[in-house]
Formats: sequence, structure tokens, C-alpha cells
Amino acid sequence: MSKKKIILVLIVMILLIIGFIGYGFYKNIYTSNAIKTDAIYIKTNAEQSDLLTILKPYLKDTESFNWVADLKKFKNPKAGKYQIKKGMSNNDLVNLLRSGRQTPIKLAFNNQGTLEKLAGRIAKQIEADSTQLLQAFTNKDFLTKIDFTQKQSLGIYIPNSYQLYWNTSAEKFRDKMYNEYQKFWNADRLQKAKAQNLTPKQVMTIASIVHKETAKTSERPIVAGLYLNRYKDKWPLQADPTIIFAMKQKYGQDFEMRRVLFKNIEDIKDSPYNTYKRKELPPSLIAMPDISAIDAVLNPKKHEYFFMCASVTKIGYHEFAKTLAQHNLNRKKFIAKKNKQGIRQ
Repeated sequence: MSKKKIILVLIVMILLIIGFIGYGFYKNIYTSNAIKTDAIYIKTNAEQSDLLTILKPYLKDTESFNWVADLKKFKNPKAGKYQIKKGMSNNDLVNLLRSGRQTPIKLAFNNQGTLEKLAGRIAKQIEADSTQLLQAFTNKDFLTKIDFTQKQSLGIYIPNSYQLYWNTSAEKFRDKMYNEYQKFWNADRLQKAKAQNLTPKQVMTIASIVHKETAKTSERPIVAGLYLNRYKDKWPLQADPTIIFAMKQKYGQDFEMRRVLFKNIEDIKDSPYNTYKRKELPPSLIAMPDISAIDAVLNPKKHEYFFMCASVTKIGYHEFAKTLAQHNLNRKKFIAKKNKQGIRQ
């Protein structure tokens, strides 16, 4: 073989080797490696080894991903929720995880009875745990700054759906909820509260009673109107939900009551939540009211009802009365039904 041919063969071989190596580089960097579409969650302060463990079920080849990550000097993944899509290359994955372009979550909570329950509900949806959340909720400096007591602070959290990032800290979640609370109390709602000579905190307290009194949203404006009639005429609210709340405070959250009896009212006669003994509003909410209960207090049904009793014909609803005589007839029917059912306490 001539010298020229040898040189040509060598050149071709070198080019083939370079091409082969180049294709290997290209394949590792740019060809598909993600085998399914799903969301992954990376915790704060996660390391490269943690990331590889998380990604392993989603990749055809973890070694090639690690190689590309090293090539691009990607060492510290940013915390958050990330949407992995089938067919993504290692380059796509590294760029996504390094950029911090995480996918927001839709966080939702309904009527949580206590801050502890709220913390537990939120901890199932974001990175912060329930202990961190509860500490943020009850932080004295925060509560002093916004002029809330710890018992009043449940009213800051308006049950709804919110968009935020999974790795939102406990403090940032709390602050966001307070910002949402301030947005909720817009000029229209503040004006309606003022027209009834109520503060937002007082509205929330009455709304919590309305919320516990009836689950029927169509009935809430009527119930709210009734309690407002009593309050404005300086009557005791005589709200059974406040008695149940006070009894649970005294005997524990597991204490069960199916009927409020006179002996229960006497049992907690000194409680500030005993609305049979006191004319003023309770010092705080007794539950987390939903928006329908709050707006029911702000937009109550105008009527002359002062009495109500659970209906024996429409389960879940109430019979309303203007006079005590009419109420006693309704109450007599209700007691007879409960006695017949064997419910005496």
C-alpha cells in the first residue's frame, strides 16, 4: 500500500473515531433519557446523591445523567416540585433542575378546627412539617405585629385554594396567608362590617358560630341575621356551638355531645365562650368559618327572628320563630324526637 493510501486510511479512521466520540457526547447530552412523565420533589439542601436517588425511576441511564451533570458543573439542585416529561434529554433535565423553574402547587384547606389541625393539613401539601408550621402560626412577634391573639389567629386563614411553591417555608406560608386575609377584607367587606358596627375580628367570630350552627349555605344568612338581631338588641347569643366548644376545651377535643343540656351550660358557667351566661361576643372564633359563613354575616337576611330550633321534618335545617311561645312549640317537637331516639346527652 502506498504512503498516500496509508495516510488517507489513517485520516478516515481518525475521523471515524472523532465521529464516534462526538456521537457519544451528543447522545449522552441531547437524546431522550426520561422514560415517563411525572412530578418530582426535591427537598431543601438536597445533594447530588439525593437527586440521583429521586431520578433513578425516571431515567433509562443514570450514569449518563451524572456525566452530563458533572460536565455542566451541576452540583446543588434547587428545592421544589419539578415536572419531568417523557423524552427529556439529560441537558433538558440539568437545565430545568439548575434553573429552579419549579411547578407551582395548588394548595387547599377547608375548615380546620384548630391551628394544630391546620398545620397538619398544610404539612401534607408542602415541604414544611407540622411542627415548623405551628411554630410559625404561634410566633409571638408575628402575632404582636398584626395585633392578633393566638386564639384569634385562626381567623387569618381563609379556607380556599392557593397557588404557591412546594418548598415554601412555614414563615412564608403564614405571611402569604396573612396577605390573602388582607386582600379578602377588601373595601366592600370592610364597609359592610362597619355598617353593622362590627370589626373584621367580630365578623369572623360570629361567622364561626354560624358555620358550626348550620352546614346549609342557603340557611346561613338567616342564622346570621338571627344572631345579629340578638347581639344588636343586647341579648345573649345563646349559641349551642359555643357551649360545645367550651366543653371540649374543658374535657378535651374527644369529648362528645349530641345535645346541649342545662347542666352543660352550668358546667362551664364561667367560660368566656358561654353565650348563655354572657351578652358579649366570645373572645375568639370557635372554628374556622368558610367564606359562605363570613359573607352570610356581612350580608345577613333581614327578618325578625330571635329563636331557632333544629327541624324535625327537614334534617339539617332549622325552624325559626319570632316569639318565645312559637319557639317553645318547635323545641317541644325537637325534644320529643330526641327522647324517642334515646339521645339524652
